[in-house]
Amino acid sequence: MSEYRFRIDAFSIDTIPMARLAEYMAGLARLLGEQEHVHFKDLEPGSAILVSRIEEPAIPKVGERLQRVREGRAPREALEAFKTLDNLLARDNAIGTLIPPEGADIIAFPGRTRPKPMQYGPFRERGSLDGIVIRLGGRDETIPVLLRDGEAEYICQASIAVSKRLAQHYLGAKLRVHGSGKWVREEDKTWTLQRFDIEDFEVLDDSSLAEMVERLHAVEGGAWGDQSLTDLLGLRRDQGDQH
Repeated sequence: MSEYRFRIDAFSIDTIPMARLAEYMAGLARLLGEQEHVHFKDLEPGSAILVSRIEEPAIPKVGERLQRVREGRAPREALEAFKTLDNLLARDNAIGTLIPPEGADIIAFPGRTRPKPMQYGPFRERGSLDGIVIRLGGRDETIPVLLRDGEAEYICQASIAVSKRLAQHYLGAKLRVHGSGKWVREEDKTWTLQRFDIEDFEVLDDSSLAEMVERLHAVEGGAWGDQSLTDLLGLRRDQGDQH
C-alpha cells in the first residue's frame, strides 16, 4: 500500500465544513485517478490533512499521473482537477500540498498566493440582452431580475413599473431587454457582465418557420406564391436560421 497526504493549511479537522471537505475529496479523487484502487483513509489532525490509500496495482499508475501533472502534460481531467483544487484553496484563502510517499516530489498548490487576475473597468454601455425571466422579486425601488439564455445567466434589475410588466412573462417567451450594462474586461480579454439595468423590453417571436409561412398564406391580397416562399426559405437558410 502507498499513502498520499493532501494538506490544507487554512483548516483543521474541527473547522473544515463537511460540504467543503467533500469538494476537496472529490477533486483529489479526480487528480489521483485509478478511482477503484484509491481510498480515503483518514483526516489527520493539525492542519486538515486528507490521507488517501493507494492499492498496490495502482501505485505506479498514480505516481506517473502525478509526475505528468507536475510537468503540465497530464490528461485533461487531471489538469482540470488540479485547477479545481487550487480554485477551492484560493477561495478558502488557503494553500495546499500533496505529499507523496517518501522519495517523491511534493506537488504545491499556490491557492491564495497565486497572482490575482487583472480586471479593467467596470464600464457602462448601452445594449440589449435576450433571455427568459427565471427569477424576479424584491422589495426595493429596483427589482432584481435573472435572465437565462441557454447556459448563460444575466443578473439584471428593473424599476417596479418595468418589473410588473416582466412578471407577465415569467418562465414564458424569450424577451429582448434594452438598457445599460456594467461590464469588466478580464485579464484574458473576455468581457464579464456584472449587472444590467433593464429600461424596456420586447417579446421575441419564437414561431417556427412553418408557422410563419402559414401566416403569410393567410394574408388577404398577399402575393406570396410558392416561388416567393421558396425564395424566403432560401434566404433564411443563407442567413443561418435554425428554425
